[in-house]
Amino acid sequence: MTSSLATTMAVQSAQLLADPVAHGPWGTGFSPWFLLFPLFWILVIGLLIFFARRTWRRNHEWATARGGESVLRERYARGEIDETEYRQRLEVLRGDSRGNRR
Repeated sequence: MTSSLATTMAVQSAQLLADPVAHGPWGTGFSPWFLLFPLFWILVIGLLIFFARRTWRRNHEWATARGGESVLRERYARGEIDETEYRQRLEVLRGDSRGNRR
């Protein structure tokens, strides 16, 4: 009986020592670290969306603030259009000075 009790105690103590190694200190299936990985990726994706929208909004505001006349001036300065075409298009953008607006 003493040998069977000693064997049972040895087996149980070996299982107690092996359980944390096999299943982790929290038992089977739950670890608080598994929450950090999804939170990390949610944070990374959220920051990417935030900065992308911010950059797009800033570029959109800049493009609309430029206006047609500045684009026309740039095209004239680069030599894409000549002076007569520049003046004609500028007149269309500003509207007819004779009052023939559409």
